[in-house]
Amino acid sequence: QVQPVESGGGLVQAGGSLRLSCAASGRTFSNYVIGWIRQAPGKEREFVAAISRFGSSTHYADFVKGRFTIYRDNAKNTVYLQMNNLKPEDTAVYYCAANRRGDWSSQNLAEYDYWGQGTQVTVSS
Repeated sequence: QVQPVESGGGLVQAGGSLRLSCAASGRTFSNYVIGWIRQAPGKEREFVAAISRFGSSTHYADFVKGRFTIYRDNAKNTVYLQMNNLKPEDTAVYYCAANRRGDWSSQNLAEYDYWGQGTQVTVSS
């Protein structure tokens, strides 16, 4: 079992950058696919990006391709989401979640077993 904890959110102007971090407790961190999911006000949660257990494969939602990069450092039990060229529509609470099934290419949020509390990202125009 892992417990993700997000950090790095904040307020940024459109076109700016932020890097989110997801630190997870537990010695079996590398057993999990890690994903980032976001939820904007009044909207349902949506998949953003995921990374395979050892970081060799990644998957992105179309609306962040070319702008966001997900990567991980298993020695530090941490996954990162580098977000560049942010847009006002990226404003949301960003959640980190762990998937023990290992399907990094899936956007099915029901496959994620452990969730963090989220970190707020606000992009001003």
